[in-house]
Amino acid sequence: MVRRHAPALHCPNSQHPGVTRRHWLGWGLALAATPMASAHAQAPFPSKPVQLIVPWPAGGQTDLTIRLLAEEAEPLLGQPVVVINKPGAAGTLVAPALKAAEPDGHTIGQVPITVYRHALMNHVPWDPVTDLAPILQVSGVSFGLLVPASSPFKTANELIQWAIQHPGELILGSTGIGTTAHLAMEEILLQHNVKYVHVPYKGTADQMLAIASAQIMAGVNSTGFAPWVDKGQMRLLATFNAARNPRWPDAPTLRELGYPQAVYTSPWGLAAPAGTPAAVVQKLHDAFHKAMLSPRHTEALARYDQSIDYLNTRDYRQAVLATVEREKKLLARMNLLAPPKT
Repeated sequence: MVRRHAPALHCPNSQHPGVTRRHWLGWGLALAATPMASAHAQAPFPSKPVQLIVPWPAGGQTDLTIRLLAEEAEPLLGQPVVVINKPGAAGTLVAPALKAAEPDGHTIGQVPITVYRHALMNHVPWDPVTDLAPILQVSGVSFGLLVPASSPFKTANELIQWAIQHPGELILGSTGIGTTAHLAMEEILLQHNVKYVHVPYKGTADQMLAIASAQIMAGVNSTGFAPWVDKGQMRLLATFNAARNPRWPDAPTLRELGYPQAVYTSPWGLAAPAGTPAAVVQKLHDAFHKAMLSPRHTEALARYDQSIDYLNTRDYRQAVLATVEREKKLLARMNLLAPPKT
């Protein structure tokens, strides 16, 4: 028995006579089934305003410099950059916010190094190493070792040698347990097995008053100490920068004094949610890199004794990983590392 086949029906207006209506209908159904999301995926980035999360209160020096950075980046991205303040928890609220955000580049955040340290010291439902995608490192701050103006210590080595010879007698203040100010001096004193009294303060103002009035013998802080030093109310013995601060050229670095590892600037950068496409991260990097080098931004940083400390995406990620490993060891020695989960 011979099976008869219906003659092929050609697609209307088709220039290809071999294309049957069956093929034409199949292609039409396939096109109709294509998700609309593919059109959005191909849309140029950014297609809407970029939200920049700042984990500090509005009006502070970090907030002010980042707002200016955002203004400089807007024309480069072709979209507004909207600063969203999420203060609290020592600047770590940016991490869970980025973890929860869509990884499309339209939500990014300013990430201080304390985010990574906090995750080492506490059990948190996020991992900054795996949940964040670094974009670039922008800047850092200057930390200094300070004593009252009336202090007999004229140099950092005099202070350290006295602490070695008088175990348990040095009274040293910082801006809190586990802060960069605390870890910076702790690392040096641990090298000499120095026992001392650590006094943690809630903020810079309280600590500065304590140093200026000689309630404590010494302290470590970031550049909130500038007006106090300039007014002669305390003495800057050394800084924790890689090079001398041009504002206080007579103050040596701890690295110059024989402590090569004692370089602390509490660097910060920008990051996106993990999974953000590499091309989007690159576009964000290029825009903010150019913006951070603008005269307005560099002048704003200098106003607060900060400077450009740029790292590209790859180097920034490597620096973060190296810092995490270094601080993991230091926090373990200080018994501040979070215990293993049971």
